[in-house]
Parts: sequence; structure tokens; C-alpha cells
Amino acid sequence: MLAFLRLTLLGLHCAFASAFGLLLTLCRPFHPDNSRLCAKLFAWPALRIMGLRMDIRIEALLELKRPCVIIANHQSNYDLFVIGGLIPPRTVSMGKKSLKWLPLFGQLYWLAGNVLIDRDNPRNARRSLLATARILQERDTSIFVFPEGTRHPGEGMLPFKKGAFQLALAAGVPIVPLCVSSYAGTLDANRCVAARIAIRSLAPIETSSLTSADLGQLMEDCRSRMHDCIRDLDAQLQAPVGEVEAL
Repeated sequence: MLAFLRLTLLGLHCAFASAFGLLLTLCRPFHPDNSRLCAKLFAWPALRIMGLRMDIRIEALLELKRPCVIIANHQSNYDLFVIGGLIPPRTVSMGKKSLKWLPLFGQLYWLAGNVLIDRDNPRNARRSLLATARILQERDTSIFVFPEGTRHPGEGMLPFKKGAFQLALAAGVPIVPLCVSSYAGTLDANRCVAARIAIRSLAPIETSSLTSADLGQLMEDCRSRMHDCIRDLDAQLQAPVGEVEAL
């Protein structure tokens, strides 16, 4: 019963947030801060509706006062709510072009200034990456990417795709990993606290001195650091509640 009530309220909230977000983005289409404001509009009420208890420590991300590429592990559609409220100012996300055609949400995503990549056309995808690199360099804007490319609710992470790392190398900006504990498989909307989730940002990984020859090592380094952090977060959350909250 609790799950039904929550999901009903969540659906109503998303419809309201989409409509309000469309009004905002129509007033200033493609503004680089639209994405952050819309993400917060979705996230903050949704966290309370769903009963998600968050332990967030992202100082390394918030203290970085220059453009970067933010990468995070992707688990479920709930990531919009779990991560959305943490997006720094002037940050847009990178998503597949087909998102544009989702009713209401797709148009909002596009007008919010997010970057749409045609993954089925390598030439167009490369052009989009180069254009996005110029945005990073010239417009004081950061990019948020799920490097796995799709949702993975199980343990560990899928192999990373190259786009986010090619983008960081082309623009010469740091990569900031954002690690989210493995919540998707344990979330239960019928519980008062549907899930406990821990989020950490890791130290920025500089790319200004790297070249395309370093791409593979860069991807492996980022994935390894994120894997170790997520493993530690999961272990902490398996401890008794009092011990977790003391961490």
C-alpha cells in the first residue's frame, strides 16, 4: 500500500515538475544552468516522497571552481532523484539523442541545454563531442556523464564507453568521479526508509598533460577508483544503522 501511494505521488510530482520545468526553459532556452535547476526541481521532493535516506559527501566536487567532466555510475531511473540535487551550477548532462522524443520530459531535457549524442552515427557523435569540448573551454560549463552508457542495477559496473574521457582530453579539463552506493537492488518502496544511499565525490583527475595515447589507462584508472569507492560504501551501509550514521 505504501509503495502504491508513493509511486502515485511520484508520478504526480514528475508531471508537475515537467510542466513547471518547461515553462522555465521556454523563458530562457538552452541556458547552461537550466539543467541544474530542473534536476533539483525533480530531486528534492522525490527523495522525501520515496523515503530515501542520503549520506552525501561531495566536497571535492563542490570545491572545484572550474569546468570539469563529472562521471557517475548509473543504476536506475531513480538516479534522476538520487543525483539530481547534487548537480553543481552551470552543469549540463550528456545523453542519447532518442531522449529528445520522450513526451514532455524529452523536450524539457533538450530545452534545458543538455547535450544529445547520436550514438548510431559515429561521425555525428564525434562532431557533438568536439562541439561539447568547445562548450567546456569557452562557456565555463561542466558536463555530467554516465560512462557505462546504460543502467546497471547489479553489483559492480559495466565497461565504460570512451565519450566522456575523449571529451575531457579534448578540452583539457579534469574528471571528477561521483560514486553512488549500490541501492537499486535493495530499494523497497514499502519500507518507511526505502533505501539508505551513500554518495562520495573523488578527487579530480587531471587530464591537461595527457594525450589520446593515455585514453585506455585513464578509463581504467577512473573505473578502478570508482569500483573501490562503491565497494567501500556498500560495506559501510551493511553495518548497523548507528555505525553507518557515525561514519
